[in-house]
Parts: sequence; C-alpha cells; structure tokens
Amino acid sequence: MERIQSAIQKARAARAQDVTHDEGHALPPTGHIAKPASLVEAVEAPASDSFWAELPVAEFNVAALKKGRVFLDRAGELTTPFDVLRTRILYEMRKNNWRRLAITSPGSACGKTTLCLNLAFSLARQRENHTLVIDLDMRRPSMAKLLQTPQEQAFSSVLESSSSPEEHLVCYQDKLAFGVNHKPTPNSAELLQSQSAAHVIDQLEERYHPDVILFDTPPLLACDDTFAFLDQIDCVILLAAAETTTAEEIEKCEREIDSRSNLLGVVLNKCRLLDKADSYGY
Repeated sequence: MERIQSAIQKARAARAQDVTHDEGHALPPTGHIAKPASLVEAVEAPASDSFWAELPVAEFNVAALKKGRVFLDRAGELTTPFDVLRTRILYEMRKNNWRRLAITSPGSACGKTTLCLNLAFSLARQRENHTLVIDLDMRRPSMAKLLQTPQEQAFSSVLESSSSPEEHLVCYQDKLAFGVNHKPTPNSAELLQSQSAAHVIDQLEERYHPDVILFDTPPLLACDDTFAFLDQIDCVILLAAAETTTAEEIEKCEREIDSRSNLLGVVLNKCRLLDKADSYGY
C-alpha cells in the first residue's frame, strides 16, 4: 500500500510541474493561484474562502431530498448511520493524509449516489469542514436530478478545461460544493483517463483546499470509467447491496481497487434484517 500511495503522490507532483509549462490544461483564472504545493502542504492549507465565496449559492428542497432518502437537515435519528460512517472515514483519511474519496459499487442500483449525498451533508454538519462533491457517473448522471440543480450545470466541461469551475459548481452553506451533470457525457472513460481531467482535479484541490473531495463514480464492474480514474483517488468506499451483490463481485472489486488505490471499507446497503445492536434502535 505504501508503494502504491508513493507512486500516486509522485504522479501528482509530476502533473503539478507540468501545469507551469502547459497552459492548455490550466483552469481559466479567477484570481491568483499559488504554485503547486506538496500533498502534505495542501492537506494542511486552510480552505480558500475567497474562491468559495465566488460560487453560486444552492437552495435545496428538503422535502424532495428526504423523499429520495437524502437527509439534509440537522443530525438526528435518520442521519446517525451516515454520521458514524463520516467519523470513521475522517479518522482514516486524516491519519493517512488522504483527501480524495471515491464511492463506487460492483453493479447498478446499490445506492452509491444516495450514500454519497448523505455523506456530503453529514460532512457539512461539521463547522470547519469543507467538501467538494463531484459526480463522475457521467454515463448515467443522477445526482443533478436529486439536487434539482440548474439545468445548464455540466461539470464535464470543467474536466475538459473548456469552462471555469465557478460556472458549474454550486455551494451550500459556504462549505459544501457540488459539481454535477444533467446530461450523459460521450466518451466519459477517455475523458477520465486524460491529462486534462487530472490537471483539473489537481488545480481544484489547490484552489479550494477542501478537507474532502467526494467522487460519485460509476459501478466498477459495469464499465471502465472508475478503473480509469482510480489512480487519481486516495481511497475508495465500496457499496454492496444486500441480497443483490455477490461475494464474488465484492472480491473482484477489492482486487481491482487494491491494484490502483486503497480500499477504505465495504458498506452494506439495503439490509432489511439487522441485529438490534447494529441498528442502534433505528
């Protein structure tokens, strides 16, 4: 694992050096962007309030989100499982100086987008935590529909370096930003493997200094999009659906993830039968 993580850090450092020589991949400027820092320096840097303040403010429909099993409101009975997961994730990520977390699943309909959004709002309930959420499930984007964001939002154009992030990000409570897509993106795997997308993610991290970047990625076994992007990720949460996902699928995904990144854990979703201690009475 240490060898893999070292290789990832070296690759990011090399791309950061390329930014100063290749203006074609740079994000359109909205202010001064400091020279690329090391991974540790970036983790320790405070969030850039000026850049966050430039983002359009999002107003979400609490009732509509709740209907879609996404809980935006304050901590309570329905949000406790996500808050527990949040705390465990943050402990491991801070211990390893990780910032980029992908949520994926072996197949479709496991609930990864729902988990990603609930985890994002759970992170936002922490006062000093800044989180970027990026929808990379560009073949079948669903996050935009749940959030009811503006129709013109297409974060894929930012990854292509054809638009600035401020045009396609919306911010909630000054510390949680979403980059989503309303329409499918052609050749999404090729885009995710491109140097353009890698440079954009690196520079977003430099510009906004988020504590966590959450990526909602496609099912790992359904296409090659997620595998193509794994070397840009520090760690991965694998979501399995009870009575649907097989043990063989989980094992195959674990091998794929371990070859390119770090598996943070497996989350079981849609489980109807829980031990009373596990459900905590909920």
